[in-house]
Amino acid sequence: MNRMPLQTPPRWWSPKLSPRWIRFWRVFQRHAQFRQQRLVEVEVRGLQNLRGALDRGCGVLVAPNHSAHADCHALVRASEQAGCPFHFMVAWQVFQRGNWFRRTALRHYGCFSVDREGTDHRAMRQAVEILQSSPHPLVIFPEGEVYHRNERITPFREGPAAIAQLAARRAERPVVCVPCSIHYEYLDDPTEELLGVMDRLERAVFWRPRPDLPLEKRIYRLAEALLGLKEYEHLGRTTEGTVPERIAVLQEQVLKGIERRYGIEAGDATVPERVKALRKAAIERLEDLDPNDPARAEAERDLDDLFFVVQLLSYPGDYVAQRPSLERIAETLDKFEEDVLGKSTATIRGTRKAIVTFGEPIPVEKGRDRKASGPGLTRKLEERVQKLLDEEAEESRMMLRNPKSGTNSKSGIPNVPNPTRPRRVVQLAAGETFRI
Repeated sequence: MNRMPLQTPPRWWSPKLSPRWIRFWRVFQRHAQFRQQRLVEVEVRGLQNLRGALDRGCGVLVAPNHSAHADCHALVRASEQAGCPFHFMVAWQVFQRGNWFRRTALRHYGCFSVDREGTDHRAMRQAVEILQSSPHPLVIFPEGEVYHRNERITPFREGPAAIAQLAARRAERPVVCVPCSIHYEYLDDPTEELLGVMDRLERAVFWRPRPDLPLEKRIYRLAEALLGLKEYEHLGRTTEGTVPERIAVLQEQVLKGIERRYGIEAGDATVPERVKALRKAAIERLEDLDPNDPARAEAERDLDDLFFVVQLLSYPGDYVAQRPSLERIAETLDKFEEDVLGKSTATIRGTRKAIVTFGEPIPVEKGRDRKASGPGLTRKLEERVQKLLDEEAEESRMMLRNPKSGTNSKSGIPNVPNPTRPRRVVQLAAGETFRI
């Protein structure tokens, strides 16, 4: 995962959405989409759900999953098909690490910054104003991080639902939340490159590469070895159970230790909400301490451990075993490339297609009890987005069983047949092969 600087933001960046400037920046956006993200096709479904809400004059909050760094490019292309630019709530670190050129383009595309670890009143006011009166939808990623989990969401944060409810109470028009899924498929086969990454990963832990083993087995051998090392670091021993069970135990022990130090009760909060509260407390402690105070080292270690908890959240432990598709294997190796090999952003190893699907709008009630209704709206959004992803995944599986019926690419089956490429068989898991 990408490690972002954690501190009080140096400033706030406001949006300056301009359709005219968006047309100017389009050539640069396309270059980044094609060259950096290798996203060559974007298919948009369910546009009638989005357009219907806009035609009724609703304030629209779009809530998509966040599995890849190409997500914003996919949504920009979706906004073009919708005929209406979107606003985007973006982590302040994205603005800070860009140059003037990039920051200006982001603002013209309707992006504004938010401090995800704090209570960012300016970002919240801006979001509420957009939902109250803007003709343009607002996009907020409820997962908050890029988790490289194309077919399974992580728990949504409560912030987007709270913003939608606050806007609904203040607005003179209806406010709706539109669940949105973004699903990626490879259009050509990156297996050879994936095998090369696996070789480098095994060498990084002083192992000999094992090309004789199925790729899925090699991934799980490495995962269990790395998990054991982190268990020794944090618990002093390895634990028993399945990989998902061991990850859950380690995650909980790390969180509980930090919560005790800061006197924070977890209650029934999700892991992302617990991490957010602890990051806020650690950042505040760091900024209150003198630069030479030895206590700073402990707060910095806490932030490092919280980043590790977020990393664990991106590894459910059964993601590849449940369905060892090319996309799931590639996503897992992408995470290993960032987390083990230290790559700032995983390499995109093949051209891809994105399917953006807008679900049926969820009306936001004007009720006053935000604490009671907020979690319900968040869970409803989670369920709707996961359902959309499940439907896309099932369609892909059906195409795999009968490749002549579709043009998608799953696990090495090319979307557009390439007569110049020799056909071969790639073994991804024990007893499972895919013909290319």
